[in-house]
Amino acid sequence: MIAYKLISNSIPTLITSDTGDKALQLMSQYYVRHLPIVNNDQLLGLVSEDDILSQNQEEAIGSYSLSGRRPFVYNNEHIYEIMRKMANESLSSIPVVDREERFLGMITLEHLLSYYAESFSFSESGSIFVLKTPRQDYSLSEIAQIVESENVAILSSFIHGIDQANNAEITIKTNAQDAQRIQAALERYDYTVEASYQEEVLVEQLQERFDMLMTYLDV
Repeated sequence: MIAYKLISNSIPTLITSDTGDKALQLMSQYYVRHLPIVNNDQLLGLVSEDDILSQNQEEAIGSYSLSGRRPFVYNNEHIYEIMRKMANESLSSIPVVDREERFLGMITLEHLLSYYAESFSFSESGSIFVLKTPRQDYSLSEIAQIVESENVAILSSFIHGIDQANNAEITIKTNAQDAQRIQAALERYDYTVEASYQEEVLVEQLQERFDMLMTYLDV
């Protein structure tokens, strides 16, 4: 999934003559903490709720002393890059531009999380495993071969990073309901299974947490 397919056309833009009060009202109405300042399709910057609250809200945002940040993603950037930029900048929404840096629209964190929750095989039931292995021994093809030898398929996988001991933490989701059988197969090949979950037990808890997150984003 790339950026232009995730654009939300409902998020309004600001112009430099808009007041801080107007921007805050729009942020509250659309459940975001960041809005773009746009002039004739050119992205001038991104104003945050904190920017406005630290200054005179009755004045035009064009008179504000902003942080100088101008984060954006190009329309053909992948969802992983979008997520990285939003996380690094702590953004509730991020502008999308074309290669001439013309403003195309916004991607909101709520829309991104909703898409993410509905994709990457999350909707298909199965079992989840969290593995730990020395980084130099990590081989997704070997893990897949072990799992597939049990007539099970890997639906998705993620590497969470490298710890101080240079171990990689890998999360895999399979289409198997019998987590114990897959765990035993992985352990026979010296993979440390940090945790395993049968998804039917987790679905209700995860749905509750996701609903709580969506409620929080609406505040």
